[in-house]
Amino acid sequence: MSLPNIDLDLLPTPEFEQVQAKVLTHPPRILLLYGSNRERSYSRLAVLEAGRILEHFGAQVKIFHPKGLPLPEDAETSHPKVQELHQLLAWAEGMVWCSPERHGSMSSIFKAQIDWIPLAAGAIRATQGKTLALMQVSGGSQSFNAVNQMRILGRWMRMITIPNQSSIAKAFLEFDEDGRMKASSYYDRIVDVMEELYKFTLLTRGQSAYLTDRYSERKESAAELSKRVNQKSI
Repeated sequence: MSLPNIDLDLLPTPEFEQVQAKVLTHPPRILLLYGSNRERSYSRLAVLEAGRILEHFGAQVKIFHPKGLPLPEDAETSHPKVQELHQLLAWAEGMVWCSPERHGSMSSIFKAQIDWIPLAAGAIRATQGKTLALMQVSGGSQSFNAVNQMRILGRWMRMITIPNQSSIAKAFLEFDEDGRMKASSYYDRIVDVMEELYKFTLLTRGQSAYLTDRYSERKESAAELSKRVNQKSI
C-alpha cells in the first residue's frame, strides 16, 4: 500500500505487547477535585464517598480542597495552593472531578482549579494520559450539563475519560446528617463509576507516554531536530 504523505520511519505499527499494563509496585494514585467551598458541600461529600470506594479497591486517594485557591491570573504560580494542586497533579495517575451545577454549568470554583492546571510543560500536557471519572451534584432535578462540559475539558486535556458518569439529583436529600451518602440508585452509580475508573487506571498506568505518543508530534520533533543539527551557525 502506498502512503506517500507519511514518513513511515516515524510510524511503527503498534504491537500488542507494547500496550499491556505495566506492573507497578505502588497502588493506583487517584486525585479527587470538587467544586464548592460551602461548609456542607455536596460535591465534597460525593468525592469523599467516591474516595472510600476507591480505597476499598486498593487505590491511594488524595483530595484537593479548593478553599484559598486564588482566581486564575490573580496570583503567581508560586502561590502555596497553586503549588499544592500542581504537586498533586504530578502525583496522580487518575482523577475524579465532581462539580455542582450552577446556572446550567460547572461551578466557577471547579473551573478555577482546571484553569490553574498548566496546559503544557515541555510540550506535554500535565493531564495527558491520566484516567478521569466525572460526577456532578444538582439541587434540583437530574441534569448532565456539568458532566458534559467536564467531558469536553477532559478530552481537550488529553485525558482517558471513562464512558460512565454520575449525576446526583436533589443532592440535599441523598446524604445523612453525618455526611454519608444513603443507599440509592445514585449511590450504586457512583460505585459503578469508581469501579470502571479503577479498571481503566489499572489498564493504562505506566503506559501514558506510549499511549499518547503521536505521529504528528514525532514528525514535528524530527523536523526541529533536523533544523537544529543542520543549522550553519549557533
